[in-house]
Parts: sequence; structure tokens; C-alpha cells
Amino acid sequence: MRHFLIACLVLLSVVSCEEERKKDYLPGSVGAINSLSVVITNDMWKGAVGDTIRKYYAAEVIGLPWVEPLFSIHQMPFEVFTGNTRSSRNILVVRKDTAAVAGLKTDLYAEPQKVAIVQGPTEQVIMDKIASSAQKNIAAFKKNDIAENQRRFTRSLNRETDLQQELGISLTMPSVYKIAKHENNFFWIERQIPKGTMNILVYEMPLGSIPEDSTRVDAIVKMRDSIGEKYIPGRAEGMYMITEKAYAPYVFDAEIADRPAIETKGMWEVKNFTMAGPFINYIVEDVPNDRLVVLEGFTFAPSTNKRDYMFELEAVLKTLEFHLEPVAQVE
Repeated sequence: MRHFLIACLVLLSVVSCEEERKKDYLPGSVGAINSLSVVITNDMWKGAVGDTIRKYYAAEVIGLPWVEPLFSIHQMPFEVFTGNTRSSRNILVVRKDTAAVAGLKTDLYAEPQKVAIVQGPTEQVIMDKIASSAQKNIAAFKKNDIAENQRRFTRSLNRETDLQQELGISLTMPSVYKIAKHENNFFWIERQIPKGTMNILVYEMPLGSIPEDSTRVDAIVKMRDSIGEKYIPGRAEGMYMITEKAYAPYVFDAEIADRPAIETKGMWEVKNFTMAGPFINYIVEDVPNDRLVVLEGFTFAPSTNKRDYMFELEAVLKTLEFHLEPVAQVE
């Protein structure tokens, strides 16, 4: 028995070493943010299976002024899927096989990497598996891209400390973002881009000021519009940023910095002026300090695709950290 146990320990040690050695040799993954490599035969890609893939993975991104897909898809047949082509950060493999499977693997050919595998004996089974696994796979790919975006921020970081000194929080963002306005615990942070600006707003609201019932959307719109009127003026008097009146924003429950939050996506516009764009807003509970912390990203980039700009803003907002000591409780 003792010799058997020793043999098992040796075997486990060898396997563990092999896994570590394999990980050490993995190349770094590559690819643009929001891109997806789809490995599938050309015939299936051109038919119903390809249509099903596009239905889910090239679906419209909500909250943008015009249609942009969730992912920029690059299809390749299996004979091309060798060498460096396996280093894409996000990969979907779809193939015919006797076993019906829909699985997700991490760091299979590169690091960091997510590889979703969907297979089945018939095209109908494959399409069913694509549909049932899409939500999970898309969430994994998006999380992978958020982390990659955040990793890229560290190449040149914004070193301003005003947020931490004033509000007790911090955001990790590239140095190209600069504080443009700081007034009454309100921060407006701006990044210049070729045809406009990317913007981040940070401010506080009283805890409990956003109800949890059916009036939540109206309360969020009212909050945004009041902040826009006070701090984000237009070119002339009576012009300021508001929530677009034509369409109600999308509202979801979320979690930021391990705290309950509300995520809102929609369009902003300038009252009495033709100027508009997309926004993403997070209202984060900070119960220890009896407040809500509001983070918002919005883009002004006329005649330009905005998916990747908004995705970068989302990645910045999700780096939120709290540093402020809890408010002392009065007994």
C-alpha cells in the first residue's frame, strides 16, 4: 500500500509539472477587442449553421445609434486553423461529431484565451447547441475582452489622485484621460479622439434615491437630466445634456466592485440642439458610506462607429475601487 501511495504521488507530481510546463510555453493571445475567430467548414458557414452563429454572435449591440455587431467575426476552415491562427483571444469551434457537446475551455492554445466548442451529429443538433450555449459563451468572451482592455490600460496610466482624495474611490484608466471639470464632488473626465471625445462622469447621490420598483427608469432619467442641466451645458443658454426622449434606456441589475449596482444603457442628446450619442451608466451602492456612487461613460463621435469606444469606457468603469473609510455610525 505504501509503495502504491508513493507511486500515485509521483504520478500526480509529474502530471502537475507537465501542466505547468505546458502553460509556460503558451504564447500570448492576439486579436482586436470585440473580435471572434469562428472555425467551421466553409459549407456550414454559408448555410443555416452560419446563419445561427451570426444570429447570436453578430447580434446588434444595444444602446448604440445604429446597428453594430457584438463581435467582428473572422471565419476560417479547419485546414487554416494551425500555428498562429490558434492564438486568437476568443475562438468558437463548430464541427460535426457523433457526440453532441457545447463546452468552454480556457487557455487551450494561448493565454489568456477562451475557446468555445460546439459539435453534434447533425446540423440541427449543432444549431440547437449554438443557441443554448450562446449566452454563456458571449459572457465569457466579453469578460475576457474587458480584462484584456484593462490590462492594456497599465501601459500608460492616468496618475491623477483627485477622485480618491475627494470621493474615496479610484478608476484605472489610460493617461490620455484627463480631468476636465471638478465641481461640488462632480468629476468630468475626458479623452480626445480623432472625431470627438470619450467622457466619464463621476458623482454621488443619496442612498435610496433610486427606487427598486417600476419607477426606477424614470428616476434614473430624472437624475441624469438634472446632472446634465447643472454640469454639462451646450453651446447656448437652455442647451444641456439629457436622456434621449424618443427611446427609453435599457436598465439591468449588475455588480461593480463586488457591490450591487444598476446598469443603464441608452442615448443622450442635447436639449434644443442636434447633438447626441450613446451612454453607459452604473449606479453603485456604497452602504458603508450612506451613498450611491454614479459612474457614466458617454461618447461624442459623429459619423463614427462607437462600439469599441463604449466598450473601453465600460472597461474603465468596471475598475472601480473603494478606498474611503466607512462613515462613523452615530449611536
